[in-house]
Amino acid sequence: MMLQLRQREAKPSRLFLDKIEDELEMTTVCHRPEGLEQLEAQTNFTKRELQVLYRGFKNECPSGVVNEETFKQIYAQFFPHGDASMYAHYLFNAFDTAQNGSVKFEDFVMALSILLRGTVHEKLRWTFNLYDINKDGYINKEEMMDIVKAIYDMMGKYTYPVLKEDAPRQHVEVFFQKMDKNKDGVVTLDEFIESCQEDDNIMRSLQLFENVM
Repeated sequence: MMLQLRQREAKPSRLFLDKIEDELEMTTVCHRPEGLEQLEAQTNFTKRELQVLYRGFKNECPSGVVNEETFKQIYAQFFPHGDASMYAHYLFNAFDTAQNGSVKFEDFVMALSILLRGTVHEKLRWTFNLYDINKDGYINKEEMMDIVKAIYDMMGKYTYPVLKEDAPRQHVEVFFQKMDKNKDGVVTLDEFIESCQEDDNIMRSLQLFENVM
């Protein structure tokens, strides 16, 4: 979100995704999830890649599912200088498509398929769902503020230039005004996608896929 870590700080979540991509190149696998063919048809991964992902998922979550607390603990490792708990909460809810408090391998791999190999349109739809906290099909200013504030908290003090305390609110005011094209107080999916695609500043600001997931 228009934040740059100091040069000595890596992009932690990009490293997380890079690690996954590197593991997809491995040739030896130990586990084969059920429904592999169905997942292959539903995602942009090959059978072998799905096997590698499944092995990694089972190593982290032997029960085959991950709850929110475990997800937060894993995600916090990539942002040691900030508080990632709230953003991890929102991210977990986006992964938890069934809204039952747990993320299965199928949920995990479907999201990764979009974030790693989806089209721009697919990534924007996924991001819209992340910002739509109450899942009513719209983004209001409070929801956008909650997500942006969580991202700023997660990045911590290791940003350049150093951010002012009211930076999240200023950020939201500017972009919400651009996105809410009919000025009805909410942003629809169509407005969100159109605004992102026609404004390079918004696209750069929404570097969710590179910086925070």
